[in-house]
Amino acid sequence: MSLPDKAFPISWDQFHRDARALAWRLAGANQKWKAIVCITRGGLVPAAVISRELGIRIIETVCVASYHDYASQGQLQVLKEVNPALLENDGESVLIIDDLTDTGKTAGIVRAMLPKAHFATMYAKPKGRPLVDTFVTEVSQDTWIYFPWDMGFTYQKPIADDQVK
Repeated sequence: MSLPDKAFPISWDQFHRDARALAWRLAGANQKWKAIVCITRGGLVPAAVISRELGIRIIETVCVASYHDYASQGQLQVLKEVNPALLENDGESVLIIDDLTDTGKTAGIVRAMLPKAHFATMYAKPKGRPLVDTFVTEVSQDTWIYFPWDMGFTYQKPIADDQVK
């Protein structure tokens, strides 16, 4: 398994700040959200923060699994669909929350389920960006984001160490 060239590690503190920043943007949309549909697993943590900040009590999940390595995304499989009650009016007034849109494949599947929902994600890469309505930070396609739940506390060598070869 080859690791990506660009790494973007995110601490719990930074993740919480970014989730609150996303909530601020969504609060400014002058929309009354009736529910959140979070894409598991990555959307669970930001959905918890956003639901608290915006006072949204109904949180539903859609479970999409993709089996991949660091270089490519494999076949997608919907493991759990959205509650049919939220599909009414094509998901109008529903927030879809995820941590990241990468290739846009998962986003496309969920968007097709809820075409009128508002799709919000913390981080967006160029290929997935057109499917997202609101996001906090855009990163390059060749960057691998290391989320806080993926990491332990270990030494990180300086970027310059990789440059000098």
